[in-house]
Amino acid sequence: MSKTVADAISMAAEVKIVDLRFTGLLGTWQHFSIPARQLSEELFAEGIGFDGSSIRGFQAIHESDMLLKPDPETAFLDPVLEVPTLALICDIYDPVTGQPYSRDPRYIAKKAEAYLQQTGIANSSYWGPEAEFFLFSNVRYEVNAYRASYAIDSPEGWWNSGQEQRPNFGGQIPPKQGYFPLPPVDTLQDVRSEIMLTLEAAGVPVEIHHHEVASAGQAEIDLHYGPLTRTADRLMIYKYIVKNVARRHNLTATFMPKPLFGDNGSGMHVHQSLWQDGENIFYDESGYARLSQSALHYIGGLLQHAAAILAFAAPTTNSYRRLVPGFEAPVNLVYSQRNRSACVRIPAYSQSPQAKRIEFRPPDPSCNPYLCLAAMLLAGLDGAQAGIDPGAPMDVDLYALSPEEAAHIRSTPGSLAEVLDALEADAEFLSQGDVFTSDLIETWIAYKRENEVEPLQLRPHPYEFVLYYDV
Repeated sequence: MSKTVADAISMAAEVKIVDLRFTGLLGTWQHFSIPARQLSEELFAEGIGFDGSSIRGFQAIHESDMLLKPDPETAFLDPVLEVPTLALICDIYDPVTGQPYSRDPRYIAKKAEAYLQQTGIANSSYWGPEAEFFLFSNVRYEVNAYRASYAIDSPEGWWNSGQEQRPNFGGQIPPKQGYFPLPPVDTLQDVRSEIMLTLEAAGVPVEIHHHEVASAGQAEIDLHYGPLTRTADRLMIYKYIVKNVARRHNLTATFMPKPLFGDNGSGMHVHQSLWQDGENIFYDESGYARLSQSALHYIGGLLQHAAAILAFAAPTTNSYRRLVPGFEAPVNLVYSQRNRSACVRIPAYSQSPQAKRIEFRPPDPSCNPYLCLAAMLLAGLDGAQAGIDPGAPMDVDLYALSPEEAAHIRSTPGSLAEVLDALEADAEFLSQGDVFTSDLIETWIAYKRENEVEPLQLRPHPYEFVLYYDV
């Protein structure tokens, strides 16, 4: 049941602190807190000010004043903090114009949902993300002019099997063999269970949790599907709770896509479907994998615009350490039922019309979920409107194809620089309904190039010393 302003104020009466949260352009949750007594109808209507110039990718210093307006539907009692606290997710407004801020990721997600209704194709969409992560016992990293290093550790890490620690119980997880082991090999069962219960306490419904394929504490906790903006809200809560429950257990959680060399990375496979008046328009009993023509065209849009989507869905240089052949990463731009080697998989667990959906597998959890989900929706809608043919399905193990066969299959780009170039060349589908403004896209591309791509290109890599020091 939706919460009203009165409901949120009533909840605030039972706590001491109200925490106001919003998402920056890059996907980081930001916050500040007020005494619970200050939460009022006026604050919901008029907002509360903050400095937009101190948030990466937002305002210049001469236009820094911005407003936050809490969304009462997002109110939840924070299950992590010791001081009783009500958390509210906020929308960002320009105090001069009184309009929603064009670079507010949550506003972009809302515009994407509104545009869906404008198209007449469907009036709602549902999203089910599977965001993976690692839980490490220790992490160290350092980069300066004369030294660069990182080190991570986990009791489950295969590299600890030969340590002379006493006792060393063995049972560490070899690379790519971490899927579904029981305790004591799975050392994190109780931690994941606590994360799941904490999420449920925050109002985030969970479907399943388990150990993932990689060594050293890779985990997955799947959220129940929901509408686009609300699902992105839940992903922000999810990452917050994962990190804080991990810290309680003297662990550190990371959603970095590829922290381990030689093992699987962390993805965020996203299940999605479109509905019209309570009917799933992706279902057709007579279609391939029981998919409708609209669903196939939607897939065509995802595949055609995949490179531009990845600028938001796999938005880090590290994302392209994961998107490589050989580690179950979805690099093949084709679709198939049941097939995890394809970028688009059609799950076959259920024959129910309500369960029919597609799964887009290239995204990873380093993304800003509001931008990532919105970009996928717009690409799929472009495919549905233009009738984009996704081609024939590929119901084979794509990793086992010969080089000659594989040469005919398009792959995901190999770097952040490439997908930013693709976004620059293929942004028109994102501008439909004024969802992504040119200002936001230009800001995103410029920030990523200047602060991530170019600094990495300029720095010597430790492995280059192995290769070239003796030349």
